[in-house]
Amino acid sequence: MQKSLTIDPQKCTGCLQCEMACSYHHEGVFNPSKSRIKVFTFHDQGLFAPYTCTQCAEAWCLHACPVDAIVTNHVTGAKEVLPTVCVGCKVCTIACPFGTVNYNQDSGKV
Repeated sequence: MQKSLTIDPQKCTGCLQCEMACSYHHEGVFNPSKSRIKVFTFHDQGLFAPYTCTQCAEAWCLHACPVDAIVTNHVTGAKEVLPTVCVGCKVCTIACPFGTVNYNQDSGKV
């Protein structure tokens, strides 16, 4: 069964619980800096916008990776980072027009 995350920005209150849950699920710690979901805050308007990787059809991160550590999963179609191949150069973070590729300080990988 394929899973997908649906985010409704209209319902976001900026509580950041999604960041906490994501970091705990993937990293085993409650640390928003390790979350794959980020909440962007528009302070002057009192609005919040949660975002995550948009799985672009034209995946600039995939094409920018110098070691081909980002691949398309042939079963799900998802863009995935191969941690055993990633060298932590962060070129993909620069290539992503949405800023949704995150670097993990602890692992030295994205």
